[in-house]
Amino acid sequence: MTHRYIFGPVPSRRLGRSLGIDLLARKTCQLDCVYCECGPTEELVTGRLEYVPTQAVLDELDAALADLPPLDSITFSGSGEPCLHLHVGKIINYIKDNYPQYTVTVLTNGTLLSDPAVRAELLRADRVVPSLDAVSEEVFVAVNRPAPGLVNAEIIEGLIKFREEYSGQLWLEIFIVPGLNDTPDELARLAATAARIRPERVQINSLDRPPAYSGIEAPTPERLQEIAAFFPGSEIVARQFVPVPVAAVRPDRIEAVLETLRRRPLTQEDLQVQLQMHVHEAHKLIQHL
Repeated sequence: MTHRYIFGPVPSRRLGRSLGIDLLARKTCQLDCVYCECGPTEELVTGRLEYVPTQAVLDELDAALADLPPLDSITFSGSGEPCLHLHVGKIINYIKDNYPQYTVTVLTNGTLLSDPAVRAELLRADRVVPSLDAVSEEVFVAVNRPAPGLVNAEIIEGLIKFREEYSGQLWLEIFIVPGLNDTPDELARLAATAARIRPERVQINSLDRPPAYSGIEAPTPERLQEIAAFFPGSEIVARQFVPVPVAAVRPDRIEAVLETLRRRPLTQEDLQVQLQMHVHEAHKLIQHL
């Protein structure tokens, strides 16, 4: 069965075997982050809408979970910010009510957590992974390129309030962009803010695939270790430090690849890991596509 809103399962360094839910048309977000692996934001928005039909998402979920496949996570991710979808909470509740054996993860840029309604909708998720790449407004603008009207201080206060209300696992991701948010002053501000948010984990990440904009590079492994020292107890989740887990092979390999390619680029190495292919087999599949 071909899915429009469900993709995977795909292997994730942080989440294991993950079934993805994409609630947005490509690529819809409040931010246009310079490093985004999904490419430049096609529609910079701040309003919540039913961007894709909720019932269609639930129908695809039922089909994907009919045989109760082994999964480490059902993950709201994909082409943009999942909390922009007006009924993300309804879909989370549906999964927890009908498939309670699965862990629900929401990957979010955190910009909507200043909204009490959005915070309430995420309370039943098992794991919420917001990103925080800057504290100072000028670095926020340089790295995240926000929609007009977004104020980083308000976003940070929303993260702090969500932590107060949320009893699940909160993992805070900090994406390092050399030359933009890795100065000692900004790292110190990020560390102090992370301490206020009190996540279970602070995860330091860096560029893995081609970014939205040219000129963005990954820090060296040595530099990432220096940066991690600003955040006591943090973990580096960049590719150099965390191997991608081996995933079970889907029989419909080409469709599995296409589902993922609709949302983010894949390298030949990604294909080899995701589909357990020899290098020559992965090369042939790329030629076929």
